[in-house]
Amino acid sequence: MKGFEKYQKGYFMPPEPCYDWVKKDAIYTPPVWCSVDLRDGNQALIEPMSLEEKVEFFQLLVQIGFKEIEVGFPAASETEYNFLRTLIDRKLIPDDVTVQVLTQAREHIIRKTFEAVDGAPNAVVHVYNSTSVAQREQVFRKSKEEIKKIAVDGAKLLKELAAEVKGNIRFEYSPESFHGTETEYAVEVCNAVLDVWQPQSERKAIINIPSTVENAMPHVFASQVEYVSKHLKYRENVVLSLHPHNDRGCGVATAELGVLAGADRIEGTLFGNGERTGNMDIVTMGMNLYSHGVDPQLDFSDMKHIVETYERLTNMQVSMRQPYAGELVFTAFSGSHQDAISKGMAFREETASPYWTVPYLPIDPKDVGRTYDSDVIRINSQSGKGGVSYVLKNRFGVILPDKMKEEVGYLMKDVSDHEHAELNPQEMIDVLKSTYLNIDRKFDISECHFKQEDGIQATVTIVEDGKTTVVEAKGNGRLNAVNNGIKQHFGLNYALDEYEEHSLSKRSNALAMTYVGIAREEDAKKLYWGIGIDADIIKSSVIALVNAVNRMMKE
Repeated sequence: MKGFEKYQKGYFMPPEPCYDWVKKDAIYTPPVWCSVDLRDGNQALIEPMSLEEKVEFFQLLVQIGFKEIEVGFPAASETEYNFLRTLIDRKLIPDDVTVQVLTQAREHIIRKTFEAVDGAPNAVVHVYNSTSVAQREQVFRKSKEEIKKIAVDGAKLLKELAAEVKGNIRFEYSPESFHGTETEYAVEVCNAVLDVWQPQSERKAIINIPSTVENAMPHVFASQVEYVSKHLKYRENVVLSLHPHNDRGCGVATAELGVLAGADRIEGTLFGNGERTGNMDIVTMGMNLYSHGVDPQLDFSDMKHIVETYERLTNMQVSMRQPYAGELVFTAFSGSHQDAISKGMAFREETASPYWTVPYLPIDPKDVGRTYDSDVIRINSQSGKGGVSYVLKNRFGVILPDKMKEEVGYLMKDVSDHEHAELNPQEMIDVLKSTYLNIDRKFDISECHFKQEDGIQATVTIVEDGKTTVVEAKGNGRLNAVNNGIKQHFGLNYALDEYEEHSLSKRSNALAMTYVGIAREEDAKKLYWGIGIDADIIKSSVIALVNAVNRMMKE
């Protein structure tokens, strides 16, 4: 691909090796989460949310469990300003939730921000300025000292104004475009800001490291974060936060490795909404922790509601393949995958294991409000016997004989292939019944009577082309006697090879479902199956036999 020569690495490695994070194998406690959906996410929408839509989204975030929510850039527009005032004046902010507001390190914007936040019970005022080489040289045309002074002056004004407003105000600083900033210089600016704020244990400051435009591999960012963590002043009184974007598609990996490297807090959005390719997806990272046995302290158990609300309010779409939340992420169409999932589910029931180990499913879909029968195994032309059997059993209580499963699997695959469509469960049971139960018959049996006489004596009434014939036959059981009568009447030569039956429910008046497989003596490997359903097990068995023989005679 032409043109690659004009690109170069736009990031800076730390001036010393920082690889302690490599030694850690997992994250064992969740970070502090801060949703930036209502600011970073909202400003990236084609049509930003209205005030009432933002209120509803805020309430959704509170329901999920976010304790820190960036609600906007109140100096940016009247809607942003009014939204924050609405939250405060309507008393919509729970006591345990902190709202966060963003401001550039510019005096008039900072003053407008404090005017908007006055009266919030708990708030973070988040000030930033860009520190990268490109921004210093191309945008501001200022030296390192001049850029640092912008940050320091902004920090001083925050501290001054915080004393003049009602509410518990904390401070946050971000060296914007951190990836393009010399790591040691970014730390120098952050420490200069911290010297102004003098953070204390009861009022910690937040230093936020943003990958404003992600341009480095995640391990590079982790090394940078580790350097920052080791060289920040007042570290015990500083919350080290990250704000990863997703330009390289590595936002979640960047955040996870950043936490291993010492970060305490993560800023992100639901489903990764945000500028360009978006922010770090908090849903994915939170559920990643969950899948490792760590409570993320966020509740995604009703994922469908979260997705529907998000899509309605933002006019954005959650991809069908979005981790944990997409429509198809738990769905197996592949035959081998379906078979493994089906056997894994059965193993789980047999062993009553407290741990989730089902193949191909990283978490139990029920934990996010999904169902096994409609979400996990779905049937199309790629499916196999395991998946088909699983759906029929779990949706309708139909337990196919092992020797019948492959034939039924191919039957469903062929129907799906010819229709170029997925088969839903109702379509599957309809295909099963039309093929093995409710078939066009050459003959039927209208009634049978039995008596005990040197075995079982059966009187069988056979109806064929409107003609009724009564046949007498003996057997070692009732079904065997009926079977012998059919063979005698039609002069057929076959063996009744397979017989299975089960109840369709656990109720006392449950229907019996019977499966009969017969084979011609000249081709014992080819089974002709029939199904019968009736409250009476004998009638059910006779129906299944009649269907099997009719299918064989048709061929």
